[in-house]
Formats: sequence, C-alpha cells, structure tokens
Amino acid sequence: MSPFPTILTVVVIFGLLLIFNMIKVLKEYERGVIFRLGRLIGAKGPGLIILIPMIDKMVRVDLRVITYDIPAQDVITRDNVSVKVNAVVYFQITDANKAIVSVANFFEATSQIAQTTLRSVLGQQELDNLLADRETINAELQRIIDDQTEPWGVKVSVVEVKNVDLPPEMQRAIARQAEAERERRAKVIHAEGELQASEKLAGAARVISSAPNAMQLRFLQTLVEVSAEKNSTTIFPVPIDLLSLFGDYMKAKTDQINRG
Repeated sequence: MSPFPTILTVVVIFGLLLIFNMIKVLKEYERGVIFRLGRLIGAKGPGLIILIPMIDKMVRVDLRVITYDIPAQDVITRDNVSVKVNAVVYFQITDANKAIVSVANFFEATSQIAQTTLRSVLGQQELDNLLADRETINAELQRIIDDQTEPWGVKVSVVEVKNVDLPPEMQRAIARQAEAERERRAKVIHAEGELQASEKLAGAARVISSAPNAMQLRFLQTLVEVSAEKNSTTIFPVPIDLLSLFGDYMKAKTDQINRG
C-alpha cells in the first residue's frame, strides 16, 4: 500500500492548523494585542487579523463596559459607627496595550483598588454624610479609583454606593431622632398657627373698636347661627357694653339714694 495518501492527509491537516492559527476574526468590541517573538507589536482589530504561525501571539481584549459589584465592606466611620457598605463600579478598557502589558490582571487589580478605596474614603466620612450626601461620595470614589487605574488603560466611569447596613441599635437611634425632629416641626407649625390666629383676632378687635355698630351686627349673626342649631337650651350672649351701661345706671341710682 502506497504511503502517499497518508502523507497527503497529514500535510492537509497541518496546513489547516496553520491557517486556523494564522487567521483570527475580532468582533467590533474586541482588540487583539499582538506579540511577535515576545515583543509588543500593538493592538489590532476589529475584523480579520493574520498572524505569523509560531511567531505571533495574540491576546484578546474586550472593550465593553464591565460591571463589578464590590462585596460588602466593614467600614468604621469617622464618628466611630460600624457599618457594612457595598457598591458597584463601571469601568472599561481604553488602551488595550496598557491593560495587557502594564498589569498582570487588570480586572483583579481594579477590583482590589475599588475595595480598598471604598473603605478608605467612607472611613473619613461621618454617618450623616454617608447617608445623606451619596452623590458627593460617589464622585470622590470615582475620581480616586480612576486616577489609580489610568496607568493600566482602565477608565472608571461610575461608582455608586448601593447599600449601607446599620447596626440595630443605630437604626433605633436614627428612628428616635427622626421622630423627635418631626415633633419639633409639628410644635413649630402649631406655634406659628397660633401666632397668625392671634394677629388676625387682634386685627378684628381693632376693626370692631373703631366701629361700635359692628359688635351689634356680630351679636345678631351669632343669634342666627345659634337659632339654626337644634338645641334644647339656647344661650344668648349679652354685649359687654350693655352690662357696663346697666352698671352705670345702678351706680347713679345708688348715689341718688345716698344723697337723699
């Protein structure tokens, strides 16, 4: 049996393997970092890439945004409150060459930087700021992490603090503080209402004092309102002026009797 078909089969298989190793296709969001005999050639792609077999080596790099969920970190705030905080980081590769050459594992390095920065920045904040001023803290975290990952060709676009877990005793203390604040506001609003009501009553008293007939009209209006109610007992208010006139009359009669 002739060995020619066997040799031909081996050559064809070897040729297909060479072609498979030579031709690479990169997607739109991928880049290929090429090393030739160990030296960096540069990033290529997207599309069809041709490599020299056994000489060139390619490392694929994904340029899409990566979402990393930072695990819950134990943080002691500046006012000595222990909390658990987790966050999320959005980052992407902007320089494929740096991401491969400058750091062994850009994802692991970015995640570690994010965790340590989260503990460091939040440890400098008081609890009230941590709960109320999330936007400023997020911006500070993004700036610090991005500055440290920039030499690796990694751009950190967003950092968001997600949850802040408080100890039960601190939750009760915050609840009592919020309740006390609501009571204080209620008392202030009530006092302001009383002040406005007293000012209105004082104004009404000045109007009535300037027009004596207004008191009589108010008296008649009160009688109409009382008569509209289905009451078994009706109380008729007597104007103070009428009582004063009656008192003056009685005093005059008494003086006359004493003189007689």
